[in-house]
Amino acid sequence: MLKLAVFVSGRGSNLKSIVDSIETGKLNAIVLAVISNKSDAPALSFAKDKSILTFVVSSNNNQEAISFFDLSQKLIELEIDLIVLAGFLKKIPDDFVELFENRIINIHPALLPSFGGKGMYGLNVHKAVFDSSAKLSGATVHFVNQNYDEGKIIAQKCVDISDVKTPEEIADRVLNIEHLLLPEVIQFFAEGKVKIINQRVVIE
Repeated sequence: MLKLAVFVSGRGSNLKSIVDSIETGKLNAIVLAVISNKSDAPALSFAKDKSILTFVVSSNNNQEAISFFDLSQKLIELEIDLIVLAGFLKKIPDDFVELFENRIINIHPALLPSFGGKGMYGLNVHKAVFDSSAKLSGATVHFVNQNYDEGKIIAQKCVDISDVKTPEEIADRVLNIEHLLLPEVIQFFAEGKVKIINQRVVIE
């Protein structure tokens, strides 16, 4: 069973989709920890209701939070197999990424490498997609490296947005795709299907 730590900053709808997939038997994993950079994130309340261990993490001297270094030690103690960034809006420190190389994934609400990078999160992404007049959008799950949204792409799903009238419509359609894609990719990891061959990620 794959041991997960999930990082969130908000309500945690992708966290809920992971937990739902586990509870319905679609996903052979367990969420052992939920981490947020915001102590009032609704996702933390959801995790506590599910009896999941929670942490607040900060790079600053926040007395309520633990450091990324201390968090890394906690995750090692928990023998975490995969770290999932599911709407986490804070950049992960480089040394943390190096410690868990190829074991941190992120879901991005657009089709990378387009519409990624610093500041491209939430509705900012969907506004950029809308303003570009793109006819397709979607979600991307990728490995996390030291640069925003530049890690190798693991999987993507597309959605038709040719008839949308607002960025909010794009957001709704993409979120539905995210809730399907993220548990699916995590299950690929649980089954040992995710490989890096000749510098490309393949699902075997």
